[in-house]
Amino acid sequence: MAKVAFLGLGVMGFPMAGHLAKAGHAVTVYNRTAAKAAAWVAQHGGKSAATPAEAAAGADFVMACVGNDDDLRAVCLGEAGAFAGMTAGTVFVDHTTVSAKVTRELAAAAAGLRIGFVDAPVSGGQAGAENGALSVMCGGVAADYARAEPVIAAYARICRRIGDSGAGQIAKMMNQICIAGTVQGLAEALRFGEKAGLDGEAVVEVISQGAAGSWQMVNRHKTMLAGKFDYGFAVDWMRKDLGICLATADEIGAPLPLTALVDQFYKDVQAIGGARWDTSSLIERLRRLS
Repeated sequence: MAKVAFLGLGVMGFPMAGHLAKAGHAVTVYNRTAAKAAAWVAQHGGKSAATPAEAAAGADFVMACVGNDDDLRAVCLGEAGAFAGMTAGTVFVDHTTVSAKVTRELAAAAAGLRIGFVDAPVSGGQAGAENGALSVMCGGVAADYARAEPVIAAYARICRRIGDSGAGQIAKMMNQICIAGTVQGLAEALRFGEKAGLDGEAVVEVISQGAAGSWQMVNRHKTMLAGKFDYGFAVDWMRKDLGICLATADEIGAPLPLTALVDQFYKDVQAIGGARWDTSSLIERLRRLS
């Protein structure tokens, strides 16, 4: 068992830190809103700290799951940042979906302090975090990953090192690219069926067992047909992630025509008031077009 600090207690971080405590690790949490950290301690035990540096003091591993590049820099750097509280030989594990650029920047800063750094974005959504069944794709030095993997296992269904620093973030971009295209295709199919007068659930029961089947189809078709969009990853966050994908594509010269198009469709969803709807709300955009 390890001494672990967990930074960021949002819809993902709160249950992930809980799984660490349940597994027997000694967990200290930090959250920008202190009340949420207090609520976590009341539910799971452990301790809370006023700053990332205080949370990281004495920890073997520091896990983070915050919002974006700037949020990650804020919890890592400066006098109150986690790096200031960590000692040589400890490992920082970042579960935030951020750019590979900031990952490599912070990994270099950590290396200068002889701190390990593993980028470890996750897939599986809130349900995956709550059930301890996340897919975790990692980048970083192999030895640092090997040390961190048994701790990450507390909330992972699968955890793999993909390559060097930044590789985990590139893999997460690939994940989001796949999701964007899949959800748009599912939205179009379900709306097409509605317009044709078919029972969408009956159709999905059949086609989900064939080549068209996907996680999105199995887990989202009923709520999409019902027009309920509060079950998953918010449109605002998906646009943040797709923005990272598109910027990286420009940097490396990789065309992402479908991803760029679906990103604009999500922009339309934001414009009709769906910023906090989940990503399956693409079907509502189609309903309003026809």
